[in-house]
Amino acid sequence: RRTWLAASATLAPEGRSVMFEVMARLVFHPFLVLSLYLLFCAENLPGGGFTAGLVAGLALGVRYLAGGRVELAAAAPVDAGFLLGLGLVILTGTGLAGLVFGGDVLASGTVHGELPLLGGFHAASPVLFDTGVYLLVLGVVLDVLRSLGSEIDRRMERARIRAALERQGDAP
Repeated sequence: RRTWLAASATLAPEGRSVMFEVMARLVFHPFLVLSLYLLFCAENLPGGGFTAGLVAGLALGVRYLAGGRVELAAAAPVDAGFLLGLGLVILTGTGLAGLVFGGDVLASGTVHGELPLLGGFHAASPVLFDTGVYLLVLGVVLDVLRSLGSEIDRRMERARIRAALERQGDAP
């Protein structure tokens, strides 16, 4: 049987909101598409990576609120440290690329070319820099959700188990 959330079997029935679970699942992918649009819409100017990373982090936050740490793990199966490291490598590489090519640090560059099936293309280095910022912000948000949110989930589970034991009379 299909469920709206991967974590629906692990959630306590009294703490569930089916409407919120459905809405979280429905808005998750449009939020990610919006974040990618914000990332690439700046074209030749920096500035879209931070906003795009926050929107993607918001999508992950909604999934976490709907299903807890199990749902967050299903929505983002990558390690937050990997995203942070990759973002920093891209930022550093883009920033120092200007020095390698004889310019200044963070100098902007563009590449024009022709692809066989697609035609002409135009690529600018600020988009690559913004991608590094995007990954960095997304990694920070994911790390905060996993570290702080998981501890809250663990405490709630312990309290739920303690309350169930007290109802049975087995608690110390």
